[in-house]
Amino acid sequence: MQTRRPSTGTEVTLPRPDRCASDSLFIFAIAAAMAILHLLTNNRYGFHRDELQFLSDAVHLDWGYVSYPPLTPFLEHILLSVFGLSMVGLRLFSVIAQATAIVVGGLMARDLGGGRLAQITAALAVAFMPIAVFGGTEFQYTSFDNLWWILIAWFTIRLLKTENPRWWLIIGAAVGLGLETKYAIAFLIAGILIGVVFSQARRYLRSPWFWAGIGVALLIFLPNFIWLVRHDFISYHFLQRIHIRDVGEGRAEGFWRDQAMICINLAAVPLCIAGLICFLRDKRYRMLAWMSLVPIALFCIAKGRGYYTAGAYPALMAMGAVAAERWTAKLPKFGKLSIRAAYFAAFALIAVYISAVVIPFAQSGPLKDFALKRNGDLREEFGWTELVRTVASIRDSLPPEEQAHLGITTGNYGEYGAIELYGPAYHLPSPIGTTNSEWYRGYPTPQPTTIIALGITEAQANKIFTNCWLAGHNNSLGIRNEESMYHPDIFVCGPPRKPWSVLFQEHRDFG
Repeated sequence: MQTRRPSTGTEVTLPRPDRCASDSLFIFAIAAAMAILHLLTNNRYGFHRDELQFLSDAVHLDWGYVSYPPLTPFLEHILLSVFGLSMVGLRLFSVIAQATAIVVGGLMARDLGGGRLAQITAALAVAFMPIAVFGGTEFQYTSFDNLWWILIAWFTIRLLKTENPRWWLIIGAAVGLGLETKYAIAFLIAGILIGVVFSQARRYLRSPWFWAGIGVALLIFLPNFIWLVRHDFISYHFLQRIHIRDVGEGRAEGFWRDQAMICINLAAVPLCIAGLICFLRDKRYRMLAWMSLVPIALFCIAKGRGYYTAGAYPALMAMGAVAAERWTAKLPKFGKLSIRAAYFAAFALIAVYISAVVIPFAQSGPLKDFALKRNGDLREEFGWTELVRTVASIRDSLPPEEQAHLGITTGNYGEYGAIELYGPAYHLPSPIGTTNSEWYRGYPTPQPTTIIALGITEAQANKIFTNCWLAGHNNSLGIRNEESMYHPDIFVCGPPRKPWSVLFQEHRDFG
């Protein structure tokens, strides 16, 4: 063993480098196993409606979008250019993000003084956070948002452990990328600032590196901020409207239940509690407690969705794993082995259940039915290519003069993305939509006079357009999801009752 003597005068035992490398192999193996599992199963069904929005926006690169910052569409633009419409290829960065988060979970435990058991426990806890497992099955901004939270926590641990203020530059870069991914990271920023003020880290307020880190974050965020200014902070209005909708529809209910069932997983809850207690009692690392507590408290007060806080827990898991390793090491051999065996047996059962619900293992049979019954997100992956095929069939049934002046209007971003991405294979025109960033893309010139209308009811179709008739149905392959339950009908209509310019001003939608 090696030893060093820090400024406090106490002697600290450091692990041998070869032991550290050996321990790291285990956490990399866990990350690799999860990545391979996702790569083998990510082609089972289809794209989620949210994925279709990201892909649609990826076709129209910009420094910002109504519903989120630009990073996720930019990453999908790269993958779209390389892989085309391959589900496995387009979900690759999400898989990499989840695998990276698993590795960082183990490394946090190592840097907090944990041995092999603590590192493996922390890596497994991060790997089987339900929201993290889901993040590897689809590309959503939550996949990358959670990664920035976890990286920021790890970089903060490195800062506090080494007392090297240059880590603020790395923290600032991660914060900037987080701001380019999801605006909710502002709650973590509040936790960082409060953590600095109410811990020993307040000494960094006098450090130029702290302020340089803030400068780095703002510089990375600047392009999107300029976009927001130029677009009258439309994303703020979007978030405000969506929050009102979520609260009104009860989506923000069950906040504390979701912490255990979606963000953490039941087996890792004791680790989080132990980790929080340890952080609060440790003067050096107390800042990490604030970085977890403040965002959770703010989201609770603001009635945010339960899964928004997922990134606050991996650091607690890592510290809790270290504490559990040390506590069980003091027990008699039989007691130590019994407790550890019981814990990992329970963890394994919970991990298997989470995986069966979230990961699309089967294309048919009882396992598929089990997952679809419990996972609404998986149900939203069905029916999109069939919808486009139905629209093409309706188009082909129309007289040539109507086909020549055809437009396709959509009621939500899933329909819009499906028509935009799959439509070219059927020579369909680009979709016309007013949801989120679709509104900025406007309507074609010359303006269409025959409309295939998706995503609206018969009453809405007759109110907006002339001479409407029911032309077909979207049943999403018999799966009960949002499209088949609430938007099953497809209409063919004549021109709108009002000029397109007026129609677009009246139908600017958030969703």
